[in-house]
Amino acid sequence: MTTTPEHNERIAKMTFTSVYPHYVTKVERKGRTKEELHQVIKWLTGFNDKKLQQLIDEKATFETFFQKASLNPNAHLITGVICGYRVEDIQNPLTQKVRYLDKLVDELAKGRKMEKILRIG
Repeated sequence: MTTTPEHNERIAKMTFTSVYPHYVTKVERKGRTKEELHQVIKWLTGFNDKKLQQLIDEKATFETFFQKASLNPNAHLITGVICGYRVEDIQNPLTQKVRYLDKLVDELAKGRKMEKILRIG
């Protein structure tokens, strides 16, 4: 699926800091924990808690956030629809990575087992 250049630019310039509290609220409202959220983010990006907090404090854009990430080699296994887009069909690499993260947070909030979310086995 093709996204517009304006859409991709808006996502690139959005700060992770502005979205992170919404991720926390979403998963906690569904009975999951901030620690589980961090486990999912760490799996996708390779960030530890200290690095994640540093990026939050720096108000890093998603562009910077994913430039500094070491994307999990199994990230391509993340499939499905998020925000009206099939994540596996998104052409813009940055937009796809942001939607990967959105999809993982969504799966966590929906109560999916951690080993399924982290594509283990």
